[in-house]
Amino acid sequence: MRVLVVGGGGREHAIVHACARHGHEVLCTPGNPGISEPARILEGPQDARSVAELAAREGVDLVIVGPEAYLAAGLVDECLALGVPAFGPTRAASRLEGDKAWSKAFMGRHGIPTAQHRAFGTLEPALAHVATRPPPIVVKDAGLRAGKGVTIARSQEEARAALREIFSQADAQAVIEDFMTGQEVTVLALCGGGRYALTPPSQDHKTIHEGDTGPMTGGMGVICPFPLPPGDLRFIRERIIEPTLAGLSAEGLPYCGVLYAGLMLTPDGPRVVEFNARFGDPEAEAVLPLLTSDLAQHALDAATGFLDPQTVVFSAEASATIILAAPGYPAEPLRGVPIRLPEPQDGQIIYHAGTGRADAGLVSAGGRVLALTATAPTLPEALRSAYALADAVDFPGAQLRRDIGGRIGLGAAGAGKQGGQEHAPPRSPTS
Repeated sequence: MRVLVVGGGGREHAIVHACARHGHEVLCTPGNPGISEPARILEGPQDARSVAELAAREGVDLVIVGPEAYLAAGLVDECLALGVPAFGPTRAASRLEGDKAWSKAFMGRHGIPTAQHRAFGTLEPALAHVATRPPPIVVKDAGLRAGKGVTIARSQEEARAALREIFSQADAQAVIEDFMTGQEVTVLALCGGGRYALTPPSQDHKTIHEGDTGPMTGGMGVICPFPLPPGDLRFIRERIIEPTLAGLSAEGLPYCGVLYAGLMLTPDGPRVVEFNARFGDPEAEAVLPLLTSDLAQHALDAATGFLDPQTVVFSAEASATIILAAPGYPAEPLRGVPIRLPEPQDGQIIYHAGTGRADAGLVSAGGRVLALTATAPTLPEALRSAYALADAVDFPGAQLRRDIGGRIGLGAAGAGKQGGQEHAPPRSPTS
């Protein structure tokens, strides 16, 4: 079939790759230099109506929406209005991600386990509430912040500073919630027609520095599968995924697309940290290489109400993804840094996330620039291969974490070489 993938990051490169390897003709807008190899790039305005009209003009059989901003802008609604099948939730259903205050209230209405929390629409009551809470305190911007709108405040002053930053924006809302302890894990569900299929659980590493320190990023590396106990997986199905889909349907919001459940495995059982309404990034870069069945067909089946979970098949192998981020990320990523890529070996994939073209060739053009993925029979082998691929990239000043997988004792911690230079020890968050 002819498939249009919307987006231009590492997640979209992984989606394009998954569709192309099953023989589909893949188009992408706006794309990136890496995506231009397996897909035809389409240029044009990126507002929801224009992209939907582009899909209709191209006669595509399916649109797969990557980033959350397109969902919140109503791209799926626009596609459906033009008779184009689209894999992704409607604007109203994507509120599960786009409005954290609404999402927390939804979880309360449907008994979905999450942290104790309160939402605020103005600064002063939020500051007063923080004064009653012992640190650490989790402060979240209720709007879309590309995975970076969360502060784990280690003091009340840090929490107050996060709130002041949130409320410096117009029409802001903040969610303040109790800090949860345990391993964090992501479970993705492909959903459509009232049915769903789970992907293998994965684990992202969200802060910039090793040891889970420093500012939050969009994600610095992933392992898949995460060794989730069978009892926890059953709990996630029965107490989180199924009540969420049933609750959305009951509220007139039938869900199609990827339901991303970010979870904390607390001493009292799994709890929802957040819901997202699309593939995670960089989770997609680790999960999709293990999908042996046809993503495009599953997406079309879901969009037309005929998803058969039994046809969704994943490899028994493992995968690891290492992110190379630009110097200065996440505050002020340096653009225009020249990059030279190695030839991937068996089981290795280079996904472009924030790259561009210049006269000198490939350069950095974003914060998280490359996602280096490797698959192998075991997680330790996948991690070794992914780090070897990362170390073969010539990208001066690139940032990466050496402890991906370290929470389950598989981290490749220690100094290494990248871009022909020795890595210094990770900077402190205040340096």
